[in-house]
Amino acid sequence: MSENPRFWAVVPAAGVGARMKAAVPKQYLPLAGRTVIEQTLARLGVHPRIDGIVVALGAEDGYWEGLDFRCERRLERVDGGAERCHSVLNALARLAAFADAADWVLVHDAARPCLRGEDVNRLIERLADHPVGGLLAVPVRDTMKRADAAGEVVRTEERIGLWHALTPQMFRLGVLREALAGALAAGQLVTDEASAMEWAGHRPLLVEGHADNLKITRPEDLALAEFYLRAQHTTDG
Repeated sequence: MSENPRFWAVVPAAGVGARMKAAVPKQYLPLAGRTVIEQTLARLGVHPRIDGIVVALGAEDGYWEGLDFRCERRLERVDGGAERCHSVLNALARLAAFADAADWVLVHDAARPCLRGEDVNRLIERLADHPVGGLLAVPVRDTMKRADAAGEVVRTEERIGLWHALTPQMFRLGVLREALAGALAAGQLVTDEASAMEWAGHRPLLVEGHADNLKITRPEDLALAEFYLRAQHTTDG
């Protein structure tokens, strides 16, 4: 492996965000003076350890070219796929053309615009010497209920040891690419990169982050994300 691996970001952004019930994909909704995806890319683009970003967009995306966005890092665009895992795999293929297989890749949701630089620092520091890699996460604090198809409670789950998975999720380029390709070949539509690594027999490390790294999924999340962004700006300032 390279003694001085580089760090790259991959941002899957090919989804339409149906649960937002908006006229445009959620990553292009306005948020604190920018679009959601611009806020997200800005957080990644200013981080001193990240060398470049690959964004996976829908093949019919008609919004990206209209953005007036400037990135301090190398920024590449690639077509996404039917599911997140396909989009990430496409982005990794593009990245492999100019990055080393031993480089680290941080896969981050386009709809998580409140990522803190300190959480990226913690992720990199904790995983730099880890044999597998891992992901930001927060411990589950609420009581967790298991439901049946009718929505009735089957049982209460023990929350000790349960975590909410966040992003970025950070793994070596070559190993992650193999894990995702293997999972898809086996018919496994994994919902995140850690799941692909788990499927391949690896044990990713959970690195505690901040709960304000929320994923915008529903209309009310936009107001909450703007609140978090303003609060972070006040704290940073």
